[in-house]
Amino acid sequence: MEAIDIIRERAGAEPVRFGLILGSGLGHLSAAVEGVAIDYADLPGFPETGVSGHNPKLVVGLLEGQRVAVLGGRAHYYEHGDPAVMRPALETLKALGAEALLLTNAAGSFRPDIPPGDLMLIRDHLNFSGRNPLIGEPTDARFVNMVDAYDPMLRAALMRAAGDEGIALEDGVYAWYSGPSFETPAEIRALRILGADAVGMSTVPEVILARFLGIKAAAISTITNMAAGMSDEKISHEHTKAMAPLGAAKLERILRAFLRACPPP
Repeated sequence: MEAIDIIRERAGAEPVRFGLILGSGLGHLSAAVEGVAIDYADLPGFPETGVSGHNPKLVVGLLEGQRVAVLGGRAHYYEHGDPAVMRPALETLKALGAEALLLTNAAGSFRPDIPPGDLMLIRDHLNFSGRNPLIGEPTDARFVNMVDAYDPMLRAALMRAAGDEGIALEDGVYAWYSGPSFETPAEIRALRILGADAVGMSTVPEVILARFLGIKAAAISTITNMAAGMSDEKISHEHTKAMAPLGAAKLERILRAFLRACPPP
């Protein structure tokens, strides 16, 4: 049985409106969805993810009155060596009817005005890794237009939601670094010159895939640390997990306010 058939059998055939991919510190939001949780292991083609702090379940149901499909964890390029590892999951979101994809991640900031605990709405990205999930795609659909990859209307709606909640939300450019090692101070200096405002190890391949599939995308980073060389803090995955909840609480409020403000389908 295909993943889409399993999902419809367990969660019903009603289309979803939004897909969400939750980064570090936001896994608990899956539990707020009134619906059905399915382990990735039960869904053919879904990735294995071994990153602590992620919750590899798909949850389909209602959140703030909107039917959503929430991916509680993502597989990263650095786990599998495949930038297209999330393609089956995103194709499933498309088949479920998702019109838009909201992505979250943990990132390191280059800007003193976006310190740890704050959030950054992604305006655009730099694919610093050089990898692309569409390499090997045989059709001309692989030539995806990435202008406004982060949908302007979705970004404006998220900004309004942040304002309604009284939460500061700066926007900026996110650089994708392959990981799993953190960046060097020299790499951070290079990225700053190139125009990046934050760096992380996810999201960019998922946005490329979403646009390839015709799904609108928007993304928000939870800032967990200042990037290498920007402060004296010791950067580690444990530090990321410890700091992620500081921004995650604010991010949850924004996502909920965004969903509440969306008109019925």
